Amino acid sequence: MSQHDAWAEIDTTVPHSARVWNFLLGGSDNFDVDREAGSTLLRLFPDFAAVARTQRAFLIRAVRHLVLEAGIRQFLDVGSGLPTADNTHEVAQALAPGSRVVYVDHDPIVLAHARALLAGATEDATEGATDYVHADVRDTGLILEQAARTLDLSQPVALMMLSVAGQLTDDDAPEEVVSRLLEPLAPGSHLVLSDGVNTNPALVEAVAAYNANAANTYQLRDPERIAGFFAGLEPVEPGVVPTPLWRPDAGAGEPPEATGVVSAVCGVARKPAPA
Repeated sequence: MSQHDAWAEIDTTVPHSARVWNFLLGGSDNFDVDREAGSTLLRLFPDFAAVARTQRAFLIRAVRHLVLEAGIRQFLDVGSGLPTADNTHEVAQALAPGSRVVYVDHDPIVLAHARALLAGATEDATEGATDYVHADVRDTGLILEQAARTLDLSQPVALMMLSVAGQLTDDDAPEEVVSRLLEPLAPGSHLVLSDGVNTNPALVEAVAAYNANAANTYQLRDPERIAGFFAGLEPVEPGVVPTPLWRPDAGAGEPPEATGVVSAVCGVARKPAPA
C-alpha cells in the first residue's frame, strides 16, 4: 500500500486506539474524534494519561534490560502505534546500533507515518535496521512471514505486545494469538507484555464509555488472566507486577500505584529451550 493509499484509508469519523493513545501521550497525530474520546477517558479517569506515560516508561526499561542484560538484538513490536518519543528502535539502537526492529500495526495512519520513519532505514547489519509490517495482530502468519525479511527468527527475538492483547476479544482467543507469535521464535526469545486490568472501577467505567464509540474496543482483564499469557515461559524478576513496579528507575519519578487501584500490569519472560 502506498503512502497516498494509506492516508486515503484513514477513517476520521470514529476514534482509533493508536490515535487516542497518541493524544494521551501529548502527540499531534490525532483528529477531533480521537481527542473527544481521549478527553472522555480523562474526564472519567484523570490518571489515564499517566497510565500511558507509565507504559512508555516500562517499554524503555524493558528494552534496556533486553539489550544490556539479555543480549537481545532483535525486536518484533506488535501493535506499535504511532511514533512518539523513545520508540523501541530508538532505545535499542542507542544501546546497540546493530539492533533490528520490526513494527507491526494495522492503522493506516501508522502506515503513513512509517513511510517517513523508514526513509532513513539501512540494511547494514552493523548499523541495524528498522522495518514495518501493515497487519492485524490476528494475522500471525503474515506478521511472521514479513518480519523474517528483517529478523532472523532462528536467533532470539523480543516480542513486544503493549496494550495489544486487550484489543482482542475473548472470541479472538488472545492466548492463542500470543502463542502463535511465540511458537516459531528461537529459545532465548522474550515476551514483553502489558495490559490494563479490571480492578480499578474508575478505569472500568472510562473504558466502557470509550468502547461505546470506538472502532476497536479494549478489554480489561483480571491480573491473573494477563499473567497467563506468560505460561510456559521463564519470568524475569520481579514477574508480572503493576507496571510502575517492574524494575523502576531510581529517582525517575514513577510512584507505585496504590494497592487496590492498579490500572495495568506487565511482565517480561524468556522462552526456554525445549526439554
